[in-house]
Amino acid sequence: MPIPRSWPRVYVAGPDVFRADAAAHLKGLATICEAHQLRAVLPADEHEPAGPQVPPENIARRIYRENMKRLRSAHGLIANLAPFRGPEPDSGTVFEVGAAIMLGLPVVAYGVPSGSYAGRVPSSPDAHGILRDAAGAAVEDFGLPLNLMLACSAVIVPTAAEAIQALAVLLYQRK
Repeated sequence: MPIPRSWPRVYVAGPDVFRADAAAHLKGLATICEAHQLRAVLPADEHEPAGPQVPPENIARRIYRENMKRLRSAHGLIANLAPFRGPEPDSGTVFEVGAAIMLGLPVVAYGVPSGSYAGRVPSSPDAHGILRDAAGAAVEDFGLPLNLMLACSAVIVPTAAEAIQALAVLLYQRK
């Protein structure tokens, strides 16, 4: 049965396209979206056909343009902000969250470890009590689970299923 066009479109952001089981994982998220009467808008990735002998930078630009088109078509965004290759979320996902906020879309994030951001970043206090990382940069300590720009702009829940459910509630309350 086709998904009704009247269901809100939800862009699914996160580093999930890099998973070995990316297609199956994203399909699972789309199934959860459908259970909440949402249409999943999945990101483009480098595994989609680009044609013979296309330079990598052209593929990257195509993926960027396509993902921005998909994001602009959405009514909301769920974002996997789990740490990715370090204590921070995936930078591409963070960009998409910022773009969604600028587009006025509600954002619900998941995958954020418990505790504060400052507690996860290796740091020590300087002579003035300011937390500093190994390079000497200040580590913000507002007691938030992420950098304040993310923590203050998104609803944060533990799991993808909870994020989808929370976004469905937000989107259907707007109608």
